Amino acid sequence: MIPVSDTIVAIATAAGRSGIGVVRVSGPGVCEWQHPLFGRLLPPRQALLCTLRDEHGEAIDQVVALYFAAPASYTGEDVLELHGHGNPVILQAIVQRCVQLGARLARPGEFTERAFLNDKIDLAQAESVADLIDAGSIEAARCAMRSLEGEFSRLIGQLAQELLELRIQVESMLDFPEEVPEYLHALRIVERLQSLLQRLRQIEQAGRQGSLLREGIQVVLIGQPNVGKSSLLNRLAGNERAIVTDIAGTTRDTLRETIVLHGITLHIIDTAGLRDTSDPIEKIGIERTWQAIGHATLALLLVDARQGITAADQAIIDRLPPGLPQLLVHNKCDLPGADAMASTVGVSVSARTGHGLDVLQQRLFELAGWRGNTEGIYMARERQLQALQATQRHVTQALDQLAIAEWVAEELRLAHIALSAITGAVSADDLLGEIFSRFCIGK
Repeated sequence: MIPVSDTIVAIATAAGRSGIGVVRVSGPGVCEWQHPLFGRLLPPRQALLCTLRDEHGEAIDQVVALYFAAPASYTGEDVLELHGHGNPVILQAIVQRCVQLGARLARPGEFTERAFLNDKIDLAQAESVADLIDAGSIEAARCAMRSLEGEFSRLIGQLAQELLELRIQVESMLDFPEEVPEYLHALRIVERLQSLLQRLRQIEQAGRQGSLLREGIQVVLIGQPNVGKSSLLNRLAGNERAIVTDIAGTTRDTLRETIVLHGITLHIIDTAGLRDTSDPIEKIGIERTWQAIGHATLALLLVDARQGITAADQAIIDRLPPGLPQLLVHNKCDLPGADAMASTVGVSVSARTGHGLDVLQQRLFELAGWRGNTEGIYMARERQLQALQATQRHVTQALDQLAIAEWVAEELRLAHIALSAITGAVSADDLLGEIFSRFCIGK
């Protein structure tokens, strides 16, 4: 446990009025402040109804107080949770009373940071706390909960231990170079490293699925004016979110709508129609369309099913960023003159009737890389995915350099460091500061 000399306090519930609001206090001052706050000491782990008083003995609020004695608490320190009425004025008064007694306001994420520093959770579990709070669907919440319970960390820990054992065995032979080839063969070093590499790839794939659950999919609707982008947005959203008329150029700015389909959050962006125009306002909208395209996960290019891909449509396609997944959507397939063969080079839909919407959704998820199964996936962050990739590179280098034992040992050392950084077994102070600064205050 990391010794601390200060006590921190913060409101742990969201801003605004509510039935209940929670103030959390953690640190060595919790025990000595109980008598000034309540006029008595609280037994650990029992919820008690108490009147919380100011420095003059006047009642501030009637609260349910919970005292958790160290180390059996979230942070590993003495913790006091005060469940009072959810009036921001009252909650701030409780915080100020604790500050008068010697507490300081907690930094964002400081409670969870102390839990990490006191070995209550590892770094991957700490990050999953934020993922659980921010989860946009029940599937995302379950995925984050698996990581919080340590499932992801256990897998990483097992692989890190295997790497450590290999390091020890290889490094023990460095003083006997003439025996190294036979010894590496006896260790089955190739088979063990190949097995490690395969499992690392599987974990990375599962982590990328979890990233889609957390981040969602940025879908941008693009095309010429009046091809039905706004109508498709309304159909996907299930309400009249965008204004729809027969007048080309009705949509002048990007319009964002967030929906959840099959547990995945879709951030759908309706954009201004792409065309040459002298209208200065429409020009701004078109510029914002291209900005939205630059940040998209994938693009749905809508064309009129009665006309197919025109020269103007092809010009849009040619200008799309390389590597951006795109799906050609032939809209208005319910109207006379629609090309019945359009679905062979894309998806045919009718934003007006909903025809083809299920196929569109299926293709959309496929392009985004979603496999449709939340079992066994983890809410990996970009930092963790990069660490997994670095570990794979070093293991691959070790396999490629088996003729030189010193190089094998060095690559295994680097692989072990990269992998251990995921759980915080190896971490830098600036990394910790970056991670916990993104948490909400009170957590």
